[in-house]
Amino acid sequence: MKKYVILIPIYNDRESLTKLIENINSEIEGINSEISIVVINDASSQQIIDEYQNTENINSIEIVNMKENRGHARCIASGLKYIYEKKEFDYVIPMDGDGEDRPEEIKNFIELAEQTDGKPIIGERVKRSESSFFKSCYQFHKFLTLSFTGQSIKFGNFTCLSKTTIEKMLKEKATWNSFSGSLKKIEKDLLTIPSIRGARYFGPSKMSFFNLLKHSLSIISVFRKTVLIRSALFIVFYILLIKSNASIITSLPLVLLLIMIYSISNLALRENMEEFNNSLKNIHKIDKIK
Repeated sequence: MKKYVILIPIYNDRESLTKLIENINSEIEGINSEISIVVINDASSQQIIDEYQNTENINSIEIVNMKENRGHARCIASGLKYIYEKKEFDYVIPMDGDGEDRPEEIKNFIELAEQTDGKPIIGERVKRSESSFFKSCYQFHKFLTLSFTGQSIKFGNFTCLSKTTIEKMLKEKATWNSFSGSLKKIEKDLLTIPSIRGARYFGPSKMSFFNLLKHSLSIISVFRKTVLIRSALFIVFYILLIKSNASIITSLPLVLLLIMIYSISNLALRENMEEFNNSLKNIHKIDKIK
């Protein structure tokens, strides 16, 4: 029997976490696999532990409480390291704790994983539930990433990763900065399942325009060598194109490009292997719920 660990990063979202665990319990009923849950509490300022009524189909539930808030990407990275070093498992399924990663799709990951030889499986977004403005921004994010990195990244955290892939990610410093960027960098052969972005269980989405921009640039920073080469070529050709019609307006794309290069260079500094290796020292305590 294969062992799956569902990794859930959380910050101040107790009601959503409670509902998510109950929904996971319902959706995995009848699955012939051992399912456990590890919640990484990213130093929430509110109480997140609740009374979980329906957990009969879940093998174990642990809440790993961190001392300091490190952000979503580093929360997941710390969770991967914790599971790899402390748990027995065959696959890890990272998913958001607010309902936007739908628990009814977990069985699709497991069914495909049982038919393959450990290849990483990603949930490729085919439909989103956000506003039209956010959807437009997300499409621009994908276009920007493809243009400057040559990588088409249509997935987030919702994936199914074997122990072999987890081991690779723990050796890649980009994992400390960008989950999806790191996975795309280390694994070229990704299996896909269609994934619909669900609506949050409670409250508004935490993915603001600024957070989406930072998320996009963090992914791009993983492939910064390619970005620098493509940017240099763009600058040369663009200068040749506008040299007879140079102005403040025509120079604006160059200014924006330089700002982007500066931003991704700063974000790349977050790739700190020493911090990543020592991330479990940030654990305050572990609550074993089941």
